[in-house]
Amino acid sequence: MQAHKNVQIVQENSKPILADFYFKNDQKQKSVVIFCHGYKGYKDWGAWNLMVEAFVNANLFFAKFNFSHNGGTMENPIDFPDLAAFGENTFTKELDDIETVLDYISTEAAFKNNIDLNDITLVGHSRGGGIVLVKAGESERIKRVVSWAGVSDFGARFPTGDALAGWKTNGVAYIENARTKQQMPHLFGFYTNFKENEARLTIQSSVKRLQIPLLIIQGEKDEVVTSVEATCLKQWNPSAALKMMPNANHTFGCAQPWTQDTMPDDLVEVVKTTIDFIKK
Repeated sequence: MQAHKNVQIVQENSKPILADFYFKNDQKQKSVVIFCHGYKGYKDWGAWNLMVEAFVNANLFFAKFNFSHNGGTMENPIDFPDLAAFGENTFTKELDDIETVLDYISTEAAFKNNIDLNDITLVGHSRGGGIVLVKAGESERIKRVVSWAGVSDFGARFPTGDALAGWKTNGVAYIENARTKQQMPHLFGFYTNFKENEARLTIQSSVKRLQIPLLIIQGEKDEVVTSVEATCLKQWNPSAALKMMPNANHTFGCAQPWTQDTMPDDLVEVVKTTIDFIKK
């Protein structure tokens, strides 16, 4: 397996992206899989690194990356040393980041003989699941999309009433990270960016117009993104494949840090289901 880890992808008008790329260097074209992490996530979170071998062994080109404003840095991609960047993140920046990664994969000489650019799958977890659904709905480059515990409505997650008014007045709101105890900022621009781009960012609209295969994987014991959201996605796109996992939680058994050398059983099942869907 050839690994290109912590590759810095420069963006002209934004912060750089840190990415990993894995593939068998056998000079044969492979389907491309791009994994997008979720809210307060990153490419090396939990057991994500342990997924790599399964995808590569299935003869897939596998990429994962940190969104440019996820709070990590080039020097320290773990956790959130750059809270200022975290506060400046928006959904549209994340969509732009995916476009940058697609462009990089498409033009990087080291990948040229090992990728099939006509067969690209986006996979997203949690908020990343919502982002990949929007991207797949607007990009002809995407041929398949997979939502792992993915959200169905960005707007529903914003505060309302006094909480929204207070956020606007203060210009910033803070969410505590339960694990690191950091006070993680959200500038009010996060909300205004959403409202300015609401038509583009409405997941329901994106899912309804999808003309490509969609796989939805959802844990029934997920308390962060409930099964109702997966059911909505399926209703909006009846041809989608829906896999409900009765005992799975939001992270499919993963935690940070993950000290074991194997994936949790639920993630093994998620990865296998995803690979089977891609190879079908």
